[in-house]
Amino acid sequence: MKSYPRAREADTMRPQGTAGEVFRVFLKLGLTSFGGPIAHLGYFRDELVSRRKWIDETGYADLVALCQFLPGPASSQVGFALGLLRGGPLGALAAWAGFTLPSALLLILFAFGASSIEGPVGTGLIHGLKVVAVAIVAQAVGGMARNLAPDRERASIALAALLIVIFVAGSIGQVASILLGGLVGLWLCRAAPVSAVGHLSFRVSRQMGAISLILFCLLLLSLPLTAGMAQGLALLDSFYRAGSLVFGGGHVVLPLLQAEVVTSGAVSNDAFLSGYGAAQAVPGPLFTFAAYLGAVMEPFPNGIVGAAFALVAIFLPGFLLLVGALPFWDAFRARPSAQAAMRGANAAVVGILGAALYDPVWTSAILTPYDFALGLTGFILLTVWKAPPWIIVVLMALGGVMMGLI
Repeated sequence: MKSYPRAREADTMRPQGTAGEVFRVFLKLGLTSFGGPIAHLGYFRDELVSRRKWIDETGYADLVALCQFLPGPASSQVGFALGLLRGGPLGALAAWAGFTLPSALLLILFAFGASSIEGPVGTGLIHGLKVVAVAIVAQAVGGMARNLAPDRERASIALAALLIVIFVAGSIGQVASILLGGLVGLWLCRAAPVSAVGHLSFRVSRQMGAISLILFCLLLLSLPLTAGMAQGLALLDSFYRAGSLVFGGGHVVLPLLQAEVVTSGAVSNDAFLSGYGAAQAVPGPLFTFAAYLGAVMEPFPNGIVGAAFALVAIFLPGFLLLVGALPFWDAFRARPSAQAAMRGANAAVVGILGAALYDPVWTSAILTPYDFALGLTGFILLTVWKAPPWIIVVLMALGGVMMGLI
């Protein structure tokens, strides 16, 4: 295996940007990333892999595969890791804040009495934003397929992963397809040359990783024991546990949250459902729905304090697990056999994205020939004209409003 001089390794470990730069980039993504976690990965790829070159295609796919294995919001975890890579620990926090705060603040405003969008204009606007996700995810699938499934072996792995996800719904199918992709990759993907590694060092020591994993477990075990001591601890326990026990992103966490806050009477079912509807109309991660719930819960802490508590509690376990896994993940992928497995796993990620392109992205957005024409327009603007994603968001939203008025 090719080795690198010590000085070069130290250079690659040094963040190449600042927390301010990371915050600005992720704030733009937080304001324009509609469509859910799969679409977010497409936005990240376009902005940070294709345009800014913060990470290469294979490294990005490695991060996606890692975050698919971990509980928590996969797209936010990928963003957190990219911020860590670019700007160190402060960059990681800046990435989370920039990507999360826009939707969290909008949902808090809604909790304080902002009226929901109604009528043909509002319905058309929301539908247009769903069509945006079709164009973004289609672009991501095409680009990743060219880079990560370029031969018969990896294309076959991608197809098998797609079939697994279709026939085994939910996070079980996703995790199983990545595991099987890695196993098949050990057999079929050894012929490719060994890739140089060392450029994905996240400045996280094994000691820090172990501390993060221990802290994750301590909080998961201790918060239920202390929840009865104060309402604030009970709130932290509910949202931390929800963020700890869910795979597959924001939509999967909703039943857990409903069981925690509606069954206990802290939030009415009507308020819960209206907040969920509002969460569909804002950009960024769906986990920010926790900020809305924290704001409307009874009794105190609620309002701004409750929103802050809930928001931090639901994201924290996923980030602790990510920091705990990163130092071991980087050493794992440095081995030739691990690289072969990762080629298979990366191809499986392409299949997972392909399945998601159809359901739920396509099936929830492309309902008429007009929707298809609008989505195809966005796809051409992205892939041929290389238009920035935020322009596509604006145009697709306006197109949805026009269709809603017809």
